[in-house]
Amino acid sequence: MRIGILGLGRIGAFHAATLAALDAVDSLVVTDPFAEAAKAAGERFGAEVVDSPEALLAAGVDGIVVAAATDAHPELIRAGVRAGVPVFCEKPVARSMAEGLEVLRFVQDSDVPVHIGYNRRFDAGFTAARDAVRSGELGTLHTVRATTLDPAPPPAAYVAASGGIFRDCSVHDFDIIRWVTGREVTEVYAVGGNRGADYIREAGDADTTGAVLTLDDGTIAVVSNSRHNGRGYDVRLELHGFSDSLAVGLDDKLPMRSAEPGATFPAGTPHDFFMDRFADAYRAELAAFTEVVAGARPSPCTIEDALEAGWIAEAATLSLRGHRPVPLSEVRTV
Repeated sequence: MRIGILGLGRIGAFHAATLAALDAVDSLVVTDPFAEAAKAAGERFGAEVVDSPEALLAAGVDGIVVAAATDAHPELIRAGVRAGVPVFCEKPVARSMAEGLEVLRFVQDSDVPVHIGYNRRFDAGFTAARDAVRSGELGTLHTVRATTLDPAPPPAAYVAASGGIFRDCSVHDFDIIRWVTGREVTEVYAVGGNRGADYIREAGDADTTGAVLTLDDGTIAVVSNSRHNGRGYDVRLELHGFSDSLAVGLDDKLPMRSAEPGATFPAGTPHDFFMDRFADAYRAELAAFTEVVAGARPSPCTIEDALEAGWIAEAATLSLRGHRPVPLSEVRTV
């Protein structure tokens, strides 16, 4: 199988390394607006280097991985679909929901699969949590708690173009809550503050947020996010039911220490960043994409799925600005 990679920044280079190690992948073709990045990837992975997306699609690829800047996602997805080539694209689909809807309309009449990257769906812990919910072993859920705390904020240029913490960080929690519980969000109430980097405040964003989501069966989900977590990268999910409770992320690399006398958990080195915490999940995610390319399975995360998380982020952003609960029906335009 021959896979093309568009974008060789941090995540693109990481994906190139992952794909090069998969048995299903025979060769890579890479391109990046920064020629040196593409050249370096070509030398490191023995990949063919081309100078444009058009040249990559003409190079006989069986599937493409879009790891370019967000602004480029819509047209690169369209280009892959036009060429009849299955597409894996890192989230988000587009910078705005309006443009994301345009992409959805473009691909709806096509049988070319598009897989949007939400790696937590491929993490062993989150998969086990979903199985526990779906099997009924937890009983009726009453409370869900999701946490994503970054060890340090991203650069100012990233924050300015990200669309805000709900759209670039919290969406992972929003998506995984939907995926694990099998429920939809009906209302959001969000709060936020600024406790650190001035450039985040200057960009009109918060660096620490909380959101209460009401699910369509009455379950309450609490989502906590921050750009500043000095002990490490903290991603967890708690599921509390009438029969049992379960947590994802409670391992020895949990970036937290106990205040209880004599407690030795967690005993390991804290998770440092997302590529450390989710290395296995990324591998499983891209292996799944090779199965999509081979026609062995449908897309495990469609554009529709990705846009659902986006609507929750839209509601959270509006709620934070308006200091009020926001029903999803208020922001959803389809």
